[in-house]
Amino acid sequence: MSLMIKGELREDWLDSETEDGAFVRKESQFRHWVTPDGSPGPTGEGDFAAEPGRYHLYVSYACPWAHRTLIVRQLKGLEKLISVSVVHPHMGPQGWAFPSSDPSFEPGAEAGDFPGATADEVNGASHMYELYRLAQPDYSGIVTVPVLWDKQRRTIVNNESAEIIRMLNSAFDAWADTSVDLYPAGLREEIDAINETVYADVNNGVYRTGFARTQAAYEHAFDRLFDALDALDARLGKQRYLTGGRITEADWRLFTTLVRFDAVYYLHFKCNLRRIADYPQLSNYLRELYQWPGIAQTVHLDHIKHHYYTSHPEINPTGIVPKGPALALEAPHDRARLA
Repeated sequence: MSLMIKGELREDWLDSETEDGAFVRKESQFRHWVTPDGSPGPTGEGDFAAEPGRYHLYVSYACPWAHRTLIVRQLKGLEKLISVSVVHPHMGPQGWAFPSSDPSFEPGAEAGDFPGATADEVNGASHMYELYRLAQPDYSGIVTVPVLWDKQRRTIVNNESAEIIRMLNSAFDAWADTSVDLYPAGLREEIDAINETVYADVNNGVYRTGFARTQAAYEHAFDRLFDALDALDARLGKQRYLTGGRITEADWRLFTTLVRFDAVYYLHFKCNLRRIADYPQLSNYLRELYQWPGIAQTVHLDHIKHHYYTSHPEINPTGIVPKGPALALEAPHDRARLA
């Protein structure tokens, strides 16, 4: 992540906390929608019609928000329809970069080499901020992944992951696996309510904990995080998925935080009251989702650990990446008992 003001790159993206030291995430700015025929989407923005090969995703394997989009792309069978570029997991002073574009990644390391990261074969950018500037020369806002890019009009459609996954879930159904619907009409109100709590206290809660600038702000976010995890563990002791017997986008939005928790957030962000492995229901639930067909290949723990431990010198100034922990994500689970 980085920050741009009127098209100029800034390096103080983390300067987004309140007077009490609490971290406040800046809102995404590009909020257009892809729809089957280009008609306006839920935000009233449209004119982007679904077409095979027209759209491209810019992602980081390390980023939980980008991970959501890769999961839905995989589950809907859109791999051949929507291409992908993957940034290097290390995020330097200029933000997300593509391989071999930033010699300052690590002392002594070859510039930008990292397995799984790719060049930008669509626009030839070296950094993500160049794409934001291409889409809007006077752009002011955060430079994040994921980005849904229109190759035809050479612009950003959307950089809000919650909206991108909704587009991937339905806009491309003329070519996608229509047996998969992660936002079914009868469950939308419940999904939205769950998403609101999970986002505030868990997905963003780990960041509010890790990026807090005062003890009080840290403890407030910490307590909300573990109160939410306790409630989720209790909920999943009674039903297989967050809305009952059917898996939905709410489960996958939670999954991307859970799968990073023990390896990163527990230590790096000081979320250390309990590990997910210590929760009987959440740990089993995490294993089921990780073992869901096609999902393990979207999880890149090498990118995840490298990003967090090397990209936040204010938290981990040595940049040392821990070798552990050992995660039992492929161990058997017992979630079928709740079917």
